[in-house]
Amino acid sequence: MKILLLENVNATAIKIFKDQGYQVEFHKSSLPEDELIEKIKDVHAIGIRSKTRLTEKILQHARNLVCIGCFCIGTNQVDLKYAASKGIAVFNSPFSNSRSVAELVIGEIISLARQLGDRSIELHTGTWNKVAARCWEVRGKTLGIIGYGHIGSQLSVLAEAMGLHVLYYDIVTIMALGTARQVSTLDELLNKSDFVTLHVPATPETEKMLSAPQFAAMKDGAYVINASRGTVVDIPSLIQAVKANKIAGAALDVYPHEPAKNGEGSFNDELNSWTSELVSLPNIILTPHIGGSTEEAQSSIGIEVATALSKYINEGNSVGSVNFPEVSLKSLDYDQENTVRVLYIHRNVPGVLKTVNDILSDHNIEKQFSDSHGEIAYLMADISSVNQSEIKDIYEKLNQTSAKVSIRLLY
Repeated sequence: MKILLLENVNATAIKIFKDQGYQVEFHKSSLPEDELIEKIKDVHAIGIRSKTRLTEKILQHARNLVCIGCFCIGTNQVDLKYAASKGIAVFNSPFSNSRSVAELVIGEIISLARQLGDRSIELHTGTWNKVAARCWEVRGKTLGIIGYGHIGSQLSVLAEAMGLHVLYYDIVTIMALGTARQVSTLDELLNKSDFVTLHVPATPETEKMLSAPQFAAMKDGAYVINASRGTVVDIPSLIQAVKANKIAGAALDVYPHEPAKNGEGSFNDELNSWTSELVSLPNIILTPHIGGSTEEAQSSIGIEVATALSKYINEGNSVGSVNFPEVSLKSLDYDQENTVRVLYIHRNVPGVLKTVNDILSDHNIEKQFSDSHGEIAYLMADISSVNQSEIKDIYEKLNQTSAKVSIRLLY
């Protein structure tokens, strides 16, 4: 198996793959589109982070690709629907960086309340400016969390330990941790919160969910923190709210457009037209998408995603896939003679199960599991009493079925 790992994926992932005898090609950065198209032609799995874009144009050239690993939370850098249509499962890491992001937000809450960014810049340039005006303790203040998932809920616990009152808004009803309280509308959260932090995915529904009307609804002198996705805050509107002294400060870790690689001068007006105006404002903390950038988080992400990819490659286990049905059977015993695991990905149309079982019925179907996800379905079956000479015949018959997307036989 050939594995292509980009964007400095953690060494824990490399070790997991190499320990299984996989051939690993590793790059510290993302690749130009033309080079990526050439590389992806022959690999069976690819691992990326947030900068590499796996579009339909690129995936069209992936002749052998079985799965994609996003070594991060987000998957909007991958064309998930097209990948599914080609039988390519996509996995991510929804849990492993939660603590790191939550800790960053806690640090930013305190930094904004005490204007630490401005004081640090002043002292770096030789200016001593010891002031207490508009600097606050966070104890007794209210934190409003938009999105009470893995990160939001963990942040809630940390914030309460520091004496903050916690409100949260989510589109689904979620049990509160500690004494946090769910509110029924976004406006209620904005009206009551001293600090507002976002922890939501990038979707059409969340695009610019904080814009001019929402900033107007916030308390005078409130603070905004965004460590989720760069599209969820309308930054030009935020700039105006800060200039009008409606918003007392903001901490941003993500942006609509981010540089493809590290380097001086890459975060500029050419990338985002408002950059120079944003950096000129007081009490604005800007960080380069480092929410999950800790040694602990990256190590855990490497293990989590590499393990998921390995289970899918070796066993067909798709649990945790973001674009596939979640299908799993007990681990295949490769020492058991004459047993084959059939992995059959197909269009979600009537009659497929009957067609496939007609082909498999000459053998003993030990176990079978099928599920669907939108237009794609996935059937996994273990069959026994299969002679080596029959494996090719089974594959060819399945390959001729009209609903087939992709097939793998494990034995």
